[in-house]
Amino acid sequence: MVNRPVVTGLSPKEGPPGTRVTIRGEFLGAKSSDLVGLTICGCDCLLSAEWKSDKKIIARTGAAKGKGDIIVTTRNGGVGTSTVQFRAYYETIGPMKESAVWIEESPMQSLAWGRRSLAPTGYIQEDPLGLSIEGNDKKFPEDLRDIFPDGSGDLSQENFLPGWFLLENHHATSFEDLKAGLSYLRRRVESQKEGQLSFLKSNAGSVIDQLDTLMALRDRVTQDAKLHGKDQVKDLELAIKNSITASQELFKDVLVRKEKADATRAALSALSRHKFLFCLPNSVEKSASRNEFDIVVNDYARVKNLFGKTEVPIFKKVLEEVDVKILVIRQQLHGKIKEMPQGVEQQKKLVKALISLEVQQAGTTGSSKFSIEDPAWDAIEARAKYLEDTFLKTYEQYTAKEGAPGESKSRSDPNVTPNRVQFCEEMTEIAASQFPDLWRLGQAYFTGELRAVGQPKPGNFKRIILTVIEQFCCYLKTALLPSNTQRSFLAGNLKGLPTWPATNLSLNYLITWMPHCLRYVRVSYATLIRLDLPGEALDIVLKLIDELRLYCLSTILKKANEKVKKLHEKETWEFTVPDFAGATALPSKLEEILSEAIEDAQVICLTPEVRESSLLEPQSDGQREMSKRIQEMLATFSGVIETLALQRSDEDPQQSPMLSQLIGFPAALLQQQVSGDKSWGSSITWEHRLLCCLSNCIYCNKIFFPKLGTLFSKHGYPVPTIAIENSRSTVNILFSSLLDMYVEHKSDPLVGTIEPSMYIGRFQWDQVGPSDKLSPYAHECCDNLVSVYSEIFSISPVLLRPVLEPIVQTVAEELARLMTCVQKFNVNGALQAKIDIHVIRDAVRVYSNDTAKSFFVEALEAIPQVPDSEERTQESVKQIKNNMRLQLMCLQVVDP
Repeated sequence: MVNRPVVTGLSPKEGPPGTRVTIRGEFLGAKSSDLVGLTICGCDCLLSAEWKSDKKIIARTGAAKGKGDIIVTTRNGGVGTSTVQFRAYYETIGPMKESAVWIEESPMQSLAWGRRSLAPTGYIQEDPLGLSIEGNDKKFPEDLRDIFPDGSGDLSQENFLPGWFLLENHHATSFEDLKAGLSYLRRRVESQKEGQLSFLKSNAGSVIDQLDTLMALRDRVTQDAKLHGKDQVKDLELAIKNSITASQELFKDVLVRKEKADATRAALSALSRHKFLFCLPNSVEKSASRNEFDIVVNDYARVKNLFGKTEVPIFKKVLEEVDVKILVIRQQLHGKIKEMPQGVEQQKKLVKALISLEVQQAGTTGSSKFSIEDPAWDAIEARAKYLEDTFLKTYEQYTAKEGAPGESKSRSDPNVTPNRVQFCEEMTEIAASQFPDLWRLGQAYFTGELRAVGQPKPGNFKRIILTVIEQFCCYLKTALLPSNTQRSFLAGNLKGLPTWPATNLSLNYLITWMPHCLRYVRVSYATLIRLDLPGEALDIVLKLIDELRLYCLSTILKKANEKVKKLHEKETWEFTVPDFAGATALPSKLEEILSEAIEDAQVICLTPEVRESSLLEPQSDGQREMSKRIQEMLATFSGVIETLALQRSDEDPQQSPMLSQLIGFPAALLQQQVSGDKSWGSSITWEHRLLCCLSNCIYCNKIFFPKLGTLFSKHGYPVPTIAIENSRSTVNILFSSLLDMYVEHKSDPLVGTIEPSMYIGRFQWDQVGPSDKLSPYAHECCDNLVSVYSEIFSISPVLLRPVLEPIVQTVAEELARLMTCVQKFNVNGALQAKIDIHVIRDAVRVYSNDTAKSFFVEALEAIPQVPDSEERTQESVKQIKNNMRLQLMCLQVVDP
């Protein structure tokens, strides 16, 4: 079943005759030859129809009027239907008709002023083949004048050649379409021939009557020529002239009055008709006073179009008066362009009005008495100067308020926004709101929107943009960055301006408000990025942001350092490190402070935003600042350990008591030392605190400080290796110093008891009786070493060897000295001395270094040899060691 064509869409839906319409629908033919009929509002439009596809036809409307259907007829589908209608109308243009363009009034015959001739509308000849030129847009590759030197492709020329026409317009058309076009051309020719023959056939009677009338008229003229001659109207002409002369004599006065009346009416008509011109001087002045400059421009353009070339004196005089008024208005406009503040759109409107008036006036007179070189550029400079003055005024206002009496109090109140922060907020708001207007004004100038003639000034505009941004950044730097930076910027950029008072801003103030200021600067920077500014201008603000980010980082780490300084107040002396005995919670608290500082820095300044680079790039200022502050923090932590180690209360003894059982031993102190509880609280002694500090030093050097690198790696930041290594060296030096202090504190009293205990009761080595027991001084020396061992072991076994080795060495040295100083030994005395030395040496063998061993050898060599004494000595030593196995077992435990 064949579908009938249906029209479902039309564009446009109304118009005068000749309107080009696009018809859309379904089943409009498979090819152009299928289209055999098209009527719009009952008018045949097939000749102008251009078939595009089975859903689209383009045609021009005929001489119809009113609403009507669009009926498409195809070869296979027959007559179609339409769901839309086209409204045809005749458009007339007159003096009362609204129009989108000025319609020049027809000039009076008595007034001869110039008028622009209207160019005739170009006529586009339709394709005689009725084919579309789609696909033939590209020009034929060869010059057709070389192929057809005497021909032409123009249908209206006598030397028209079809080959030229086909190559020029249809070189890409298929052969089948050309055959269809030929058929279409033949149909058009046949239809024109059939129209002429049908007209003659239908009006044959009228044609015959016309021929009879012409024959009769010829016969009558021939007869009159025979009767009156060839000049038949001479007498009639003479009679008419005489009657005209007589009538003029009769109505002369009437005609004179009529001419006067006509002249008067013509003058009144001219005044009424050209009332616009005569009232224009006053109307433009009133419109200018109401700031309606667009009306002034339109009226002036209209009067120049209508009367610009007039030669009528009165019109020329009025035009001269209008030109004088326009000169004054142009001066007013130029002044208003520079008035600030005002919106950029209002400023652009004034610039356009001024340019239009200047161009129109210069185009008419050839020159202007008041020539403005470049009003758009003057507007740009005025807006830039206003922005710079606003920055300066704000800067001077807030620097004056900074020294006010109540300002220092407001800085300490966290609920009151400080003066410098208010200045930063206002400066960034000014930049974000007013700088885009300056940039948009400049862009309108360079795109030609605000420029009539002449070349733009890109270099000058770039200088203006860079100057404004540099001043904006300099003002903020002087307020937010340290005073030395402030003075350097003022010396280089804002010399002569007042500076901010030199006040030491607290870390609480900086840590609270500097991130706030950085956020405001970043918001204004984002506004500038959206304007698509050149990179050189954006880099100035980016440098300020990087400096603020670096300052924020430094402030955060300084604040963390202040917290580290107060860690000695939070030391509880509790052992919280499970894998390292003796280490307290102090390093973990440092880790908490450092982790919190890094997280704050990551949120505030380390995370880069648009166009920002990483602050911790290798060899950058940020990395150096981070390393410097971390090293300061770790050095401060070492100082906290030192403070805790050296801090003594009034209850702590300034020197270790004399631990002599023979002279007298302080039992309370012994009980306190061997209590061994790890949650001492406030009862911990200074010796215990010192051992905890030594344990913390070892823990920090071996485990904690190297582990800090993972804290930075976790957040994706480079590890401050140099700072960590330097801090390890610092804590090592502190460990050596504290170790020497503890060893000296313990060894001096212990060694000092040996000689008094040895010679108590006027003991003499040459008066010793037989004995198989250990001497009291040697027994006491072993007990004192066990006491020191137990104190160290209860705190941190890792300190056993570092502490006991120098103490044992001191003890061995003292024994060697005492043995060397003995003047005389009896046999029993020599045996007893050897037993004592052997027992002590064997007891501390694990903690004896080479020096201590040499001192023990020296002590034994100082004792005289007794015949057959080796066996007796070994038996006695073995028995004594068996009796003292508990004490000796403690000293034989190897340190972890």
